[in-house]
Amino acid sequence: MGATLETVREGDLELARLCAEGDERAWERFVREYRPILYRAADALDPTHGAREIADSLYAELYGIKTAAGERQSLLRYYEGRSSLATWLRAVLAQRFVDRVRVQRRIEALPDEEAYKNAPVTNREPDPDRRHYVALVRQALARAVSALTSRDRLRLGCYYVQELTLAETGRVMKESEATSSRGLARSRKAIRHAVERELKDEAHLSDRQIEECFASVADDPGPLDLKQVIYE
Repeated sequence: MGATLETVREGDLELARLCAEGDERAWERFVREYRPILYRAADALDPTHGAREIADSLYAELYGIKTAAGERQSLLRYYEGRSSLATWLRAVLAQRFVDRVRVQRRIEALPDEEAYKNAPVTNREPDPDRRHYVALVRQALARAVSALTSRDRLRLGCYYVQELTLAETGRVMKESEATSSRGLARSRKAIRHAVERELKDEAHLSDRQIEECFASVADDPGPLDLKQVIYE
């Protein structure tokens, strides 16, 4: 059994090394074999599928983004084979999930406000800033999406608006599933950075206000319609 585990981990280490170096065939194998594992782990963390976005966003970090110096920085560089690659990925995903929960809790009610939090929705005052936040995010989102290439916008539309799978999106785009996954991850990161930059530089929001802005829009987006933003 020990020899078998050692052999498995050597294989995992080699796959991680090749993926970190940008080997396309290794990356396609990684997406094919480990995406279902990550999705199952995400659903175990959040049965409403809310953690799948975190799983998808990991791909950019796992594939590796080149720095200004041109070096590839992949999260897989930190995998040392002490456990199976699948176990390591589940741990990374769980940590990302915990980090997001901690951020969300920063803006939630304090424990001594429990009675207010559990009061009927009709008795609560609406968030006075929500409409303003939605308007700011929609404007920033529209500009961020418009700055993408037409190909990137089409890929976003296929996956998020038409709700195609990664495989179906790849067929539409005439690219591999792995390429679609990386393209979506890059677009999401570019959009997030662009929106945050506009909220800070143009709307002059603090980091705290930006967190509250995203949380408010995520909780109740109102007129925020991704279909309109992508296709208008």
